[in-house]
Amino acid sequence: MSTASQSQSGAPAPGQLTFVAPRRAKPARHLADLTMAERKAAVTELGEKAFRADQLSRHYFEKLNGDPALMTDLPATAREKFATALFPKLLTSVRELTTDRGTTRKTLWRLFDGALVESVLMRYPDRTTICVSSQAGCGMNCPFCATGQAGLTRNMSTAEIVEQVVAGARALAAGEVPGGPGRVSNVVFMGMGEPLANYKAVIGAVRRLVEPAPEGLGISARGVTVSTVGLVPAIGKLAEEGLPVTLALSLHAPDDELRDTLVPINTRWKVAEVLDAAWKYAARTKRRVSIEYALIKDVNDQEWRADLLGKLVRNKLVHVNLIPLNPTPGSKWTASRPEDERAFVRRLEFHGVPVTVRDTRGREIDGACGQLAAAE
Repeated sequence: MSTASQSQSGAPAPGQLTFVAPRRAKPARHLADLTMAERKAAVTELGEKAFRADQLSRHYFEKLNGDPALMTDLPATAREKFATALFPKLLTSVRELTTDRGTTRKTLWRLFDGALVESVLMRYPDRTTICVSSQAGCGMNCPFCATGQAGLTRNMSTAEIVEQVVAGARALAAGEVPGGPGRVSNVVFMGMGEPLANYKAVIGAVRRLVEPAPEGLGISARGVTVSTVGLVPAIGKLAEEGLPVTLALSLHAPDDELRDTLVPINTRWKVAEVLDAAWKYAARTKRRVSIEYALIKDVNDQEWRADLLGKLVRNKLVHVNLIPLNPTPGSKWTASRPEDERAFVRRLEFHGVPVTVRDTRGREIDGACGQLAAAE
């Protein structure tokens, strides 16, 4: 962790990186924290038969029921024990905002210790994506991101991450989101936090998401995206996990001089090192890497930077996702002019690079990329 001191407001000093989360009380153990073997051990420790672990898992991951009082196939005495030991309340909804006629929903959650995080559910005609947080706050301190400016409060547990997805799945299954009953098809770790700085909990959550029921939710690994600003050693570890999830690299600048400022982690691992790790990930997993690039007016949207980016990523297993910068309170930066955005796209296409401009869904409710600040 950087030795630079934080400002009087508690926000990190410019360029300060925080890799080690502050020490705080940990959330209680939850069923979703555990592998199936660990669930069986936990159940037997409570004096119950191991097969109860399978029943509990089916209730939670298949029926999306997290209240043992409603698990009527279990003895009443066992339900009470399981409620206390394996189903603590981890998330409490503080506020919900909707836009896009109700198909985009941002939820502000209070964790057991008062920390606040946000998740965003987005329903499209062909899929439903939920964007989840992996930390309360973020220690990567990117100056154009509301979350990064708030600093890091703490890491989230595996179950706290999974519970965000389960809550979204419940709302869909109950028909609470316009479009009729549905299910979560995609999960993106693009909410609050740097996922790879909370590696163990995030990998546990990914496994709970993709493992078939009753071990997990049974979401396709190809529908899961893990974002990172470029923690090179962790990208290497992720490549060896045997999880064919999409890696999204938040690059935002193709040159070290600018990226050192926009993405302070670049002072540790330069553009060349980060991209090399990304190409190794693609080679190992056979999954196309997504390069995330927030277009900022007169900062990183010059055509020469588009050319430099195009030369760096052409002929690779890659897709560039351009993101019009979303406004955040007090920010001196704003989105690129439409003509500059179009020119940037043209230059990348000239180099044969697949490129799209991201939909800015959720902007009206501060639920788009870079806007999550968990303000009450």
